[in-house]
Amino acid sequence: MPKVTIDDISIEVPAGTTILQAARMIGENVPPAMCYYSKLEGSGGKCRTCLVKVTKGSEKDPRPMPKLVASCRTTVMDGMEVRNTTSPEVTDARKGVTEFLLINHPLDCPVCDQAGECKLQDLSYEHGLAKSRYEFKRREFERKDIGDKIQLHMNRCILCYRCTQVAEQLTPERVHGVLNRGEVSEISTFIEQAVDNEFSGNMIDVCPVGALTDKTFRFKSRVWFTKPVNAHRNCPTCSGKVTLWYQGEEVLRVTGRKNRWNEVEDFICNECRFDKKETKDWQIEGPVSVDSHSVISQNHPKIELPVIQKLIESDKDSTQK
Repeated sequence: MPKVTIDDISIEVPAGTTILQAARMIGENVPPAMCYYSKLEGSGGKCRTCLVKVTKGSEKDPRPMPKLVASCRTTVMDGMEVRNTTSPEVTDARKGVTEFLLINHPLDCPVCDQAGECKLQDLSYEHGLAKSRYEFKRREFERKDIGDKIQLHMNRCILCYRCTQVAEQLTPERVHGVLNRGEVSEISTFIEQAVDNEFSGNMIDVCPVGALTDKTFRFKSRVWFTKPVNAHRNCPTCSGKVTLWYQGEEVLRVTGRKNRWNEVEDFICNECRFDKKETKDWQIEGPVSVDSHSVISQNHPKIELPVIQKLIESDKDSTQK
C-alpha cells in the first residue's frame, strides 16, 4: 500500500486513492471541494478549490511537482509528500479561486435557503476578500422552474456539474445539462422540457450553493432554526433513510442523510422527499449529531431536545394504534 504524508501526517492507503481521499481518511487538514462528490462517477477537477502542493512526487522520483495540482484528481504515489494548509502558495491560490467563484455569485445570503449549509459561504469566509475587484457587470439570468418542485437560480451557479452527473447516473433519461460556453454557460433544460423523474430531487442535495432549491421549503425557515432528526420508512423505490428537519412538530423539509463531508449517504426518491412530511409517515431514529463548528448547532450544540422524545413517543403510540 502506498504511503503518503499530508502536512506531516502519514497514512497508508489503497492503490488508486487520490490525495483528497487520503486527506479525508486522515480526517485533518482536508482540502475543500466544491465539485468533487465521492458518490458520483467522474466528479471533480472543475472548481480547483482543492489545489495542493506536492513537494515530493514519490520515493522513485522525489522531484516536486512544478505546479499546484487538484487533489481530487491526483493519485497518491508511494512516498509522496503534500502541503495543504501549511503552504502559503496553496493559501494564495485558494484565495484566487474563491475570488473567481464569487465574481458572478450574488451577495444574497440573507435571502438564500442554502445559507448555513453553503460550502461557498464557508470558503468565502475563510479565503474571500472583503471587496470585489471585478468591475464588469455580473451575469444575470431569470429564475426557472425546472420541475414542479425545483427552482433554478442560475445567477448563483458555479458550474460544478454535480446536478448533471446526478441526472446521468440516477435517472433513466437526462433532459438538462450545460448549454453554451464560456461566460454564458448555464444549466438549463433541453427544449424547455421539465425535469420530472423519481430521483430529480437529489440535484438539490448535491448542489453546493443555492442554485437549485426546494420550492416546498423556500423562505419557510433558516436552517439554524430547524432541528434535524434521522428517520426511515419502508420505501419500494429507495433506501427510505432520510433526515427530517423539524420546526416545532412540523416537518419543513426532508433530505438525504449526509456524512461529515456533506455528501449524501443514500440518494432518496421524490416521494420520500416531497410527499412524506408528517411524523406518522416515518419511524423516528433520533437527533442528528451536528458538528459544533456548523451554524446549525448554534441553537442546539448537542441537540438534546425534549420535542424529539415527544415525537418518538407519538410515533410509537400511532404504530400501536
